[in-house]
Amino acid sequence: MNSQLTGYFYWLKSRLATRGLLTLMVVSLASIPFFFVIHSSLQLSVERWFGLWTSRLPDLIWNTLSLAIMVAFGAFLLGVSSAWFIVRREFVGRRLAIWLLVLPLTIPTYVFAHIYTILLEPSGWLGSVWVWLFGESSLPNLYNVFGVGFVLSLASFSYVFLLVRDALSRTHQNLEDAARVQGASSAQVFWRINLPMLRPAIAAGLALVVLHVLSDFGAVSMLRYQTFTLSIYLQMNARFDYQAAAGLSLILVSLSLTFLVLERFFRKRQRYYSSAQSRKVIPKQAGITEQFMIWLWLGLVSLFAFILPLIWMIVWSWQAWIKDMIDMAFWGYVSNSLLISVLAASIAVVAGLPVALYHAKRRDFLSQSCVHLSSIGFVLPGPVIALGILVFVLALVPNIYGGMLVLVLAMVIRFLPLAIQSQESAIQQLTPSVEQAGRSLGAGPLQNLRRVILPMMRGGLISAWVLVFIDTLKELPATLLLRPTGFDTLPVRIWIEASEEMLELAAPAALMLVIGTLPVLWFLMRSGAKHSS
Repeated sequence: MNSQLTGYFYWLKSRLATRGLLTLMVVSLASIPFFFVIHSSLQLSVERWFGLWTSRLPDLIWNTLSLAIMVAFGAFLLGVSSAWFIVRREFVGRRLAIWLLVLPLTIPTYVFAHIYTILLEPSGWLGSVWVWLFGESSLPNLYNVFGVGFVLSLASFSYVFLLVRDALSRTHQNLEDAARVQGASSAQVFWRINLPMLRPAIAAGLALVVLHVLSDFGAVSMLRYQTFTLSIYLQMNARFDYQAAAGLSLILVSLSLTFLVLERFFRKRQRYYSSAQSRKVIPKQAGITEQFMIWLWLGLVSLFAFILPLIWMIVWSWQAWIKDMIDMAFWGYVSNSLLISVLAASIAVVAGLPVALYHAKRRDFLSQSCVHLSSIGFVLPGPVIALGILVFVLALVPNIYGGMLVLVLAMVIRFLPLAIQSQESAIQQLTPSVEQAGRSLGAGPLQNLRRVILPMMRGGLISAWVLVFIDTLKELPATLLLRPTGFDTLPVRIWIEASEEMLELAAPAALMLVIGTLPVLWFLMRSGAKHSS
């Protein structure tokens, strides 16, 4: 028996090589919550499945899909337009605009929802202006699909902006010049040359956005909009019906995987290469009128996506400071959040690299299945991921139960797709001849990876680390269930204080989430500037 297992292992190794074996190991670990969902949902009887379908599923499917489509459209409009202005035009305040368009990632969706419900009250900042202009009867209502879509679009468009900006910075002038020689106008060049070449980055960005929407808990719970995530949470925490929660989770995973399969199908042939002699695009100097129009658009986006929430956080944090409500315990929450985020981001980038490389090189059924399975944790609600990991840990490694390692494992599984998507987007634009040249000069696989591939995909690696770091810093549901005793983080404190309407205590924690990400965002911007120069 042992000889048969050994023989099978060597056969598998010969078929997959080291990269494939590492991919299978990562995917197996990332699939732990999915196995828990399947096991629990199989315990549902046919009658209970029928009851779920007739009572809740049609509305949940409609609410969730309509919200995902709305947010994807909003993120596409805001992200692509902003990235185009930033990369293709030189204007006053361009570096400041980049920061303003990236910093919305630092604000959790539940903070966005909480802030805008307060700002749009009749006595709030925005509500007062709206009542003065249009009257109180027409005051916007956030407690519907349009309100939630508005909040989630502001919170997530930066994913599209980052990936499209990185792709635009690596485009070359030759194809555009050839199109213009053939008589194409600027609009035709954009729609027929630029946009098709940006499709891999746009698809990767929108995939992240949609996966975020499908698994979002903070905004939908604050705004009481019934999606799969909120319904699953209520099944687990109000009714303690884990089997029904697992059944709903299985349907949510099926919807997410269907989306990922379609996204991969439409993107699989969209790979574009440029020769090493191609000229990079130089940003065009914008005139005074064009600079005004650019800042009018980017200013409005920045105002609602970051400036207004930041001002709100500063005002209420100042109130907490003058009342001496910020003590040593608060700084402990800060250090706990940073520690978990650094560990999770570093491990996720390392774990996601073989998956991204394997899929980029093979692109067969097995590699696509690995990518889809590794994305499971991102579409499952945080409580389901936490319970799946707890069952796994208690069954196999009970000694680590209640420790920090369990929480880090949950964060890595939760946000592994961020690392894979960002790295794969960078890999897809690497010219194969460059890697082949390294091999022909005698470099081995590891040496070629270290000296050729990794330096060329540096922007994707940095983007992956930053995205995982930021999302881990904001993660709430899984942290609530898996954090060690006495190990509170900033999101946990925000949730507790906001639930009790203690704005003076919630605002400083939210502000520290922004401040805590500034060093890594500075590193991202600095590396991006070097990469595009």
